[in-house]
Amino acid sequence: MQLIDGKKIGEEIRQEIAAEVLKIKAQNGKIPYLVAVLVGNDGGSETYVSHKVKACEEVGFRSAVYRYPETISEDELLNIVESINNDPEVDGLIVQLPLPKHISADKVTEKILPEKDVDGFHPANIGRMVKGWDCYLPATPNGIVELIRRSGIQTAGKHCVVIGRSQIVGLPMSILMQRSQEPGNCTVTICHSRTQNMTEITRQADILIAAIGKPGFVTADMVKEGAVVIDVGTTRVPDATKKSGFALKGDVKFDEVAPKCSYITPVPGGVGPMTIVSLLQNTLKASKKEIYK
Repeated sequence: MQLIDGKKIGEEIRQEIAAEVLKIKAQNGKIPYLVAVLVGNDGGSETYVSHKVKACEEVGFRSAVYRYPETISEDELLNIVESINNDPEVDGLIVQLPLPKHISADKVTEKILPEKDVDGFHPANIGRMVKGWDCYLPATPNGIVELIRRSGIQTAGKHCVVIGRSQIVGLPMSILMQRSQEPGNCTVTICHSRTQNMTEITRQADILIAAIGKPGFVTADMVKEGAVVIDVGTTRVPDATKKSGFALKGDVKFDEVAPKCSYITPVPGGVGPMTIVSLLQNTLKASKKEIYK
């Protein structure tokens, strides 16, 4: 069993990005600029945004966070997005989810210009991904693809089973794993809450990607010998032994599943570090106008 070290791989990519930014600076080029919009006081969202800002600083990007109260109206937020769209200095724009219930996340996502949508959630980018065209890929699925690529895992002809069908992870992951390139060329099956005989299906997986958000959902009897297991889960569970009062748990029962695997990602330190790295990669592409000329 080999552990896929997302922290180590993520750091390698950050160094590559930082080196490229130094070259841009030396040539007096445009420094990538990422703006994050944060609505309300959700603790998880605050943490995610602070991590993104810190990551920008580490690689030499410009960044800014625009904070607004939970009471902001949908129209007001859409107008703010429009104003950031119109700022030529801004390369990438993310509106941190979740949003308050009175604001449509779909409307806000669609309002962001596709060329600034570094989260990869705009319908134009999703459509380009389905077509196999260059686009900003959703951060977590793209991070998983990078983990697979840089770990030297062969995917062509393999059976990939994805547990979960969310638009943020499960659905785009299934598209990326079947596309005609490497990593890719898999036969893909998606399992979800209505799937019958799930264990029978997951036991066929050469590559099993768990993105269902249920701690410890995947047990040893669901995994075949020699499988590659990618754990996307990051659920906070109470833990009195931790200073924070909680621990992060994955969707996979690591201790019992790991001995059966050829490769497996830990939680934390697996997929998580790659999500922000993918956001940085997309922002760099946006700054260089690589996708939308």
